[in-house]
Amino acid sequence: MRNIKQWLCFAAMLCLLLTGCGTADSTQKAGTWADMQPTGHMDLQYATQFQVDYYDGGYALITIQDSDRLLLVPEQDDVPEGLDADITVLQQPIQNIYVAASSAMDLFSGLDALDQVRMTSTKPSDWSLPEVRQAMENSDLLYVGKYNTPDYEQILAENCGLAIESSMIYHNPETQEQLESLHVPVMVERSSYEIHPLGRMEWMKLYGLLLGKTDEAEQYFDEKVQQLDTILTDKETGKTVAFFYISSNGYVNVHKPGDYISKMIELAGGSYVPTAEDLQVEENALSTMNMQMEAFYAAARDADYIIYNSTIDGELETIRQLLEKSPLLADFKAVKNNNVWCTGKNMFQQTTGAADMIADLHTIVTDQAAEQDQLTFLHRLK
Repeated sequence: MRNIKQWLCFAAMLCLLLTGCGTADSTQKAGTWADMQPTGHMDLQYATQFQVDYYDGGYALITIQDSDRLLLVPEQDDVPEGLDADITVLQQPIQNIYVAASSAMDLFSGLDALDQVRMTSTKPSDWSLPEVRQAMENSDLLYVGKYNTPDYEQILAENCGLAIESSMIYHNPETQEQLESLHVPVMVERSSYEIHPLGRMEWMKLYGLLLGKTDEAEQYFDEKVQQLDTILTDKETGKTVAFFYISSNGYVNVHKPGDYISKMIELAGGSYVPTAEDLQVEENALSTMNMQMEAFYAAARDADYIIYNSTIDGELETIRQLLEKSPLLADFKAVKNNNVWCTGKNMFQQTTGAADMIADLHTIVTDQAAEQDQLTFLHRLK
């Protein structure tokens, strides 16, 4: 262990020396940070958890809500003098990225930029994205251990240009501190805090900026949004939808009203149940919660459609499998009318699929799925 620590210290010093060297002619002076003025900002339609301010010379200040500030410095340009101590420097080009936030990986894939991601904290068997699994099989993408106990030696050896962490890293701050001590810039992404589902996908614009693919990111995002033009202008259908799974101890896990799942249902023209009143929570409450089956029964028994979330315990194929989890579900209106659906395991990893998921939900609540058993992310239980 002592030898490993000594090696890490030596490697960190060597990395610092190498990055600090260069010829005077290879960079352009940026001046002082206090003298630099913003020239504009990134136009965001839905995302609220980050913002980007542009500066002369191609510099960009990235602000992550309640988290980080990072200065993107163009290739071969200088870091401005007098930079605030809390601003992390990202020098382009940014390569050999370590993506510990699994929801971000699909955004890189959508940008056709997986070749700039070198490491992940998700095992090959836990990926449902075929292009990511293929990259790992080809050893183009490496598993470097769990997000809270990564292989620091390998991350350093791969010359990591940026570590993208989820907010889970806040539970293990020592991991971020260790990465930063090795001069690996860390960005904690907060796309999961976006209330609007398209806000999550709009983080693609941030990654496009980092990788020099701004135009590609904007075009991809705009195309996805255009798919929803007709759906988002439709009126409410009056149909109610419950989205849940049953835990191993018998509790029903549901998303709270105000969460992005309930928002997708609303955008599709449906109404989410249980309501905030049923759950006795604030309307804008985020994330998920557990409730007793009896309480869920009272709140969602008359839902027009129920959707089983397969993320935790795997996909279901039949109504019988659902009833094995709780016989009470047999009394549900949706079960009696054969309106029970299940998510595919790739739904939550495929961040770029928000528009397709909303389209699936719209197909269901407008009764256009009467003759269909398989949609993009949802399949009917038989």
